[in-house]
Amino acid sequence: MSTLEPERGTGTGTLVEPTPQTSHGDGDHERFAHYVQKDKIMASALDGTPVVALCGKVWVPGRDPKKYPVCPMCKEIYESMSGGGDEGKGGKGGDKK
Repeated sequence: MSTLEPERGTGTGTLVEPTPQTSHGDGDHERFAHYVQKDKIMASALDGTPVVALCGKVWVPGRDPKKYPVCPMCKEIYESMSGGGDEGKGGKGGDKK
């Protein structure tokens, strides 16, 4: 939701872009590893941009995802997208972060 606020007499305006609500707390989402597109994780690691998990969580990754259980909502969404989940793939598909 961008707004254009014109300045009086100049004919120009200021474009105001909302910043994403990133998570820094220790809420329920902080206790899980989330599924995120691999290219998004790489971009975040390089320039610090926030990522969006399948469950909708927005944050800048910084913790080792192997230390946390997989987010149940991310897992459910991933399994519904891949048509059957982990069967025959030798592990949990997707990227955890």
